[in-house]
Amino acid sequence: MITDPQSLDLMTLGLMGLALLGAGVLAGLVAGLFGVGGGTVIVPALFYAFAVLGLGGEANLHVAVGSSLAVIIATSLRSLAAHRRHGAVDEDVLRRWTPWVALGALIGAGLAGLADQGTLGIIYGVCVTLVALHMMFAPTGRGVFRAMPEGWLRRLIASVIGTLSAMMGVGGGALGGMVMTACGRSIHQAVATASGFGLAIGIPATIGFVVAGWSVAGRPPLSLGFVNAPAVLVMALVTTLVAPWGAALAHRLDQVMLKRAFAVFLLLTAMSIVAKAL
Repeated sequence: MITDPQSLDLMTLGLMGLALLGAGVLAGLVAGLFGVGGGTVIVPALFYAFAVLGLGGEANLHVAVGSSLAVIIATSLRSLAAHRRHGAVDEDVLRRWTPWVALGALIGAGLAGLADQGTLGIIYGVCVTLVALHMMFAPTGRGVFRAMPEGWLRRLIASVIGTLSAMMGVGGGALGGMVMTACGRSIHQAVATASGFGLAIGIPATIGFVVAGWSVAGRPPLSLGFVNAPAVLVMALVTTLVAPWGAALAHRLDQVMLKRAFAVFLLLTAMSIVAKAL
């Protein structure tokens, strides 16, 4: 395994760049099409790219998750601004949920730093499977509950969203959007508001992953803790450029068929990540 940045040859750097570009394009399209966050694609793409190129080692899944969280900061900023221009964000929900989501993200980063690759892989696989099943079977246009939770239940759910999202390397769209639609909010408002959760998750969790992995062995080269600098730079740029294409494409395609196909992809990805991590 290559662990010294100086030992990276031009061919390896080129292959890594191509892998990151391809993953960034796919992640950006997914974020725009489904509003579940590019992290569901970025994490497995980086994890397998590092392995195929012979970079890093036992910390590769941690670095994939941490790098995805750093990318989410950039994508959430742009996404939240765009949704606010359309007046789709529930500012009251965002204001009251964000501090607890951020607290959960810090907890999730700490727990991820303590977990080994196998444990983190299982957590990722279970959570992604939950997202996939929700996309595949959840009824559209009908909530299970009449209103968003309040009080300590709100704080608990928001913290859990932040914790699990940080350990998965995803923004708020996956779990936060799921909660909001279950509470009767429209899919458009849920996606718009949950994009703000992504910012609350990305900033504290990225800091946590940098600190937690600062001196850990088995990381790909050019990594700051559990965050790989080239991956973040390339994928943040590409995903923010491509996401609007996915959003535009979403209005032209059959959303039900697309979501079911992507749910199958997520299920297969979850199983493969768990198998490889173990």
